Amino acid sequence: MRFRLKQPIALSFLRPPRATASFHSVSKQNSFGIAFDIDGVILGGKSPIGNSPIALKRLFHDSGALKIPFLFLTNGGGIPESRRAFELSELLGVNILPSQVLQGHSPFKNLLNRFENDLIVATGKGEPALVMSDYGFKRVISLDEYASYFVNLDPVAQYKRWTTLHESNGLKDFNELVSRSDLLSNKVQAAFVVSDPVDWGLDIQVLCDILTSGGLPGEKNGHQPPLYFAADDLQYQAAFPSERLGMGAFRIALESVFNSIHDKPLEYTSFGKPNPFVFQNAENILRNLLQASGPRNAIKETSNNELPSLKTLYMIGDNPLVDIKGAQQVHCIS
Repeated sequence: MRFRLKQPIALSFLRPPRATASFHSVSKQNSFGIAFDIDGVILGGKSPIGNSPIALKRLFHDSGALKIPFLFLTNGGGIPESRRAFELSELLGVNILPSQVLQGHSPFKNLLNRFENDLIVATGKGEPALVMSDYGFKRVISLDEYASYFVNLDPVAQYKRWTTLHESNGLKDFNELVSRSDLLSNKVQAAFVVSDPVDWGLDIQVLCDILTSGGLPGEKNGHQPPLYFAADDLQYQAAFPSERLGMGAFRIALESVFNSIHDKPLEYTSFGKPNPFVFQNAENILRNLLQASGPRNAIKETSNNELPSLKTLYMIGDNPLVDIKGAQQVHCIS
């Protein structure tokens, strides 16, 4: 497997082991797939960059069927993959499936067996609680709403001039799941930073309250509940000409404060690029898409070992420290 970097965008490709004889039936198919970053590569804010829509249309047959398997691999998020796929389809003029969208928080769905019925808190821009609810978590509440149940939890709330819109559109009212008294007496079992936080001051305060108390603000110190970040980008390219501070910057701020007020260092798990798991998952999905690009154009329920092999996997992004480093960590050859 080899990796190369080309300008103006980062391009990395790997060559997995050769396909076995059992894959001969797909030998005439395209044996490569593409993973695109979104921000700074395909889109600049809400506008397509350059001729990206035209380039993407070349990955489809004239009939609209997928010709080259590709997906979007981004550390961004804040909305369900189905909605992001719809938005990308509208902006780019091609049909994007939810399975072709891997966001920073997509791996959180793998934690469902652990926290499905537990009280968890989700924070970030967009609709973080709706995202987690869409994955199947049954007792999830946004950090903003959680904070509203505690009197004087946010000491500067009176000075804030903005309002927080409660999430809806498919998310069951949290009051139907747990009463105020239950919430004030039950510990939060895990906290999820789903997307870039909006109100850093409130998020740092409330997360420190939860994490230093063992899951219930105001209680004495206890064992820190698990903390998960969807990504760890220090900076990212948005619509503004220079890069913006990302979730990694927020993690540094939270960690610095937490370690200053607590006797044990902050424990956390970060997903998103460059986590090798993210690229391995992307490869599995691209293999499914490769199978779907065959004559029947339909994804079959098969195990990973039964899926066709990819000779080459391209990662196209704008951040060598995230996009290229992650690909290299999966299969690195000097």
